Amino acid sequence: MDAQANALTIMGNMNISKLAGPVLVILILAMMILPLPPILLDLLFTFNIALSMMVLLVSLYTQKPLEFAVFPTVLLVTTLLRLSLNVASSRIVLLEGHTGPDAAGKVIEAFGHFLVGGNYTVGIVVFIILVVINFVVITKGAGRIAEVSARFTLDAMPGKQMAIDADLNAGLIGEDEARKRRSQVSQEADFFGSMDGASKFVRGDAVAGILIMLINVIGGLLVGMLQHNLDFATAASNYTLLTIGDGLVAQIPALVISTAAGIVVSRVSTDEDLSQQLINQLFNRPQVLILTASILGMLGLIPGMPHLAFLTLASIMAGGAYLINKRMRAPPPLPAAPAVPTPAEVPEVSWNDVMPVDVLGLEVGYRLIPLVDRVQDGELLRRIKGIRKKFAQEMGFLVPSVHIRDNLELRPNAYRITLKGVEVGHGEAFAGMFLAINPGRVLGELTGTPTKDPAFGLPAVWVEAEQRDIAQNYGYTVVDASTVVATHLSNLIQSHAPELLGREEVQQLLDHVARESPKLTEDLVPKQISLGTLQKVLQGLLDEGVHIRDMRTIIETLSDHVVRTQNVEELIAAVRVALGRAIIQQIYAGSDELQVIALDPRLEHILMQATQSQGGEGAGLEPGLAENLLRQVDAVVQQQEQLGLAAVLLVPAPLRLLLSRFLRRAAPQLRVISHAEVPDSKNIKVTAVLGNQ
Repeated sequence: MDAQANALTIMGNMNISKLAGPVLVILILAMMILPLPPILLDLLFTFNIALSMMVLLVSLYTQKPLEFAVFPTVLLVTTLLRLSLNVASSRIVLLEGHTGPDAAGKVIEAFGHFLVGGNYTVGIVVFIILVVINFVVITKGAGRIAEVSARFTLDAMPGKQMAIDADLNAGLIGEDEARKRRSQVSQEADFFGSMDGASKFVRGDAVAGILIMLINVIGGLLVGMLQHNLDFATAASNYTLLTIGDGLVAQIPALVISTAAGIVVSRVSTDEDLSQQLINQLFNRPQVLILTASILGMLGLIPGMPHLAFLTLASIMAGGAYLINKRMRAPPPLPAAPAVPTPAEVPEVSWNDVMPVDVLGLEVGYRLIPLVDRVQDGELLRRIKGIRKKFAQEMGFLVPSVHIRDNLELRPNAYRITLKGVEVGHGEAFAGMFLAINPGRVLGELTGTPTKDPAFGLPAVWVEAEQRDIAQNYGYTVVDASTVVATHLSNLIQSHAPELLGREEVQQLLDHVARESPKLTEDLVPKQISLGTLQKVLQGLLDEGVHIRDMRTIIETLSDHVVRTQNVEELIAAVRVALGRAIIQQIYAGSDELQVIALDPRLEHILMQATQSQGGEGAGLEPGLAENLLRQVDAVVQQQEQLGLAAVLLVPAPLRLLLSRFLRRAAPQLRVISHAEVPDSKNIKVTAVLGNQ
């Protein structure tokens, strides 16, 4: 019974939370129709003021616009609430205004007498000024900012999506994080678009406030003089003061809400709220305070000026500048003097002094040390772990750990990546700055240090953190320094995967497979095939971008064919046929139609004869034919990329190895597959032909 009661309570709470929105909107609309007593009007006007103050405070403490994503809806609801209160109060003012200044409640009376001193002329002027400030200044400016932000956010969406995809491909984030970031990008565009439209509600509310005031004043005069026989002065005093009080009690919350809207859309997203930004950016420079104090002091010394106000404020600013300057000049605490070590006896040279070469190494200049320092929670360390994990999941084996060290011989912001002690890549990264990569179509130029993306060679610019949002709005792909290094490292690991698969890694891979299928591995290695031969087969697959996750199929295929041949190339061809579905899926994920490049029958016949004349090895081609083939391949690959298609050449099985090796240097992105590797369930569509020119 208790469990059922708890379940009913939870369901009741859920239903109430879901009904809160519709009930609130219906009640607001009902206020326009149903008459309300003055005491209830007082409560609702007070609630409207409190709600506007809550919205303003939330906007002040919001760090990013999406933290207050419901704001456009709040803007609409508060506008409806104010208009409903105007209608309800107008009804009471016109019906009961002849009885005195408290006819519509104490709140309207207080605003009509206390704020404007009971003078309806002053009240009208103050009301019009508030409406002009709200309508012309705040609402118009906030609406313009929201409009521009919405356009820039939409223009920057492709660049932001590419940055998310780059982080995902580099293993820096997972699918869930990528999905979350894509959702945030879409929500930003929706938010600023909604704010652009919601600002029109506030503008319309200002116009409605003026019209309601005029209607109430004219209507009150007619009702008081014609129906209640009041003289003109009494009717004007009663109804005008009530109308002004009603207008002020609605326009002041409207002004507060409009200010909150301007604050939200004009904020630059940082990890600080508005108070912290103002203090850190406006009052943290002693030079500015000193100059301002000097100007105020000189103005205060001019005869006829209010000396007390100017000199007092100048003294306060000068004192603040002195304190800030003193704090900035304070020397850092001296570190404790290290103990002088006693000289130790030099040990004898041993084999321990012979250091093995690191399989994978990363050397950084001293300014990049914070990126790889565990004490400082270096971001690059986590990214490298993510790269190794993603590579293991995609390719099927674990690459060796990356040995990281600082190198004083490098430039301060330089780094280099080594493979077995030999440099395979280098570049520069600037900690605290961002690399804006030009994906090919951007809306403007950036001020910064021009360079090239070290991973893919695209034109790029190193920019300060303040220009990050501008670069994204221009369509650049913006990444930080650790992402630049991590992406470069990931790209080099992918391209040197065969060299990273040593015999130690192959043995570890076999041991991993043996834990689930012990009989499968012990029958193959070393009884039928040596560990070195298996390594060469796996390296051959990796060399052509084929993953080795399906070790069960690879081992079973080798077991079937190794009894007939020990030739590595023939074994690789057999394994590729067995892995045909995986190879095709890797290239054409989720597609049943394979759009490929084919050989002209005449060229295919010539190449088959050349292969047979070389005893099946395909050692060489006639120079003229080779040059013409390379030229055509380059043009066709570019054509495929412009169409957004994968560059895949489909050839007969005897020609696959020859053309794969020959064309790899000219077009590294070209994949060469054989007819035997294509599953029967796939349809083939030829989009380009080689040799028809």
